[in-house]
Amino acid sequence: MNLPNKLTIIRMISVPFFIVFYMFDLRIAAFILFVAAAFTDMLDGKIARKYNLVTNFGKIMDPLADKILVYSAFCLMVQNGLVPAWMFIVILAREFVVSGMRTVAASEGIVIAAGMSGKIKTVLQMIAVPLLLLVGVFTQPTVDASIALAANIFLWASLIMTVVSGVEYVYKNKNVFSM
Repeated sequence: MNLPNKLTIIRMISVPFFIVFYMFDLRIAAFILFVAAAFTDMLDGKIARKYNLVTNFGKIMDPLADKILVYSAFCLMVQNGLVPAWMFIVILAREFVVSGMRTVAASEGIVIAAGMSGKIKTVLQMIAVPLLLLVGVFTQPTVDASIALAANIFLWASLIMTVVSGVEYVYKNKNVFSM
C-alpha cells in the first residue's frame, strides 16, 4: 500500500478518536486532530499526483474519508446547535444524490470525476469545522464572537457551495438519468 492510501486510512481511523474527544468536550484535542486529519487530505493528494501514485482505492476512499470526517463533525455539532439540522440535511442530500449518480455511472463503466466546485465545498467545510470547534472555547467575549462569526461565514459559504456544486454536478451529468 502506498503512502497516499496510508494517509487516507489514517484519516478514517482518526474519526472515532475525534468523536470521543468531541463527546467528552475536549474541544482543543478535537480541533488538533481534525486539523491534522484535514492536512492529510491535502498531503495525500499532492503526493499521489506528484509521484504518480493515484490508485482506484484512493479515488474512492479519499473522498469517502473526507465525508466521514466532515459529516461526523457536522452531525455532532447538530446536537449542540452549532450546525442547524436542516443545513446538515441539505448537505447530506447533496452527497446522496451525487453518490447515487456516481454509482449508476460506474455500473455503466463511466467514472465521473469531482469538479472544482465540489473541491471548494470540501475546503470550505474543512475550514468551517475547526472554527466551529473553537466557538465557546475562549473566555474573551470579543474573541469568541469573532470566531463564531468566522465559523458561520464559512459554514454558510460551504452550504452555498454544496448547493452550487450539486446543481452543477446534476446538470453536467444529466445523461446518468437516462442510463
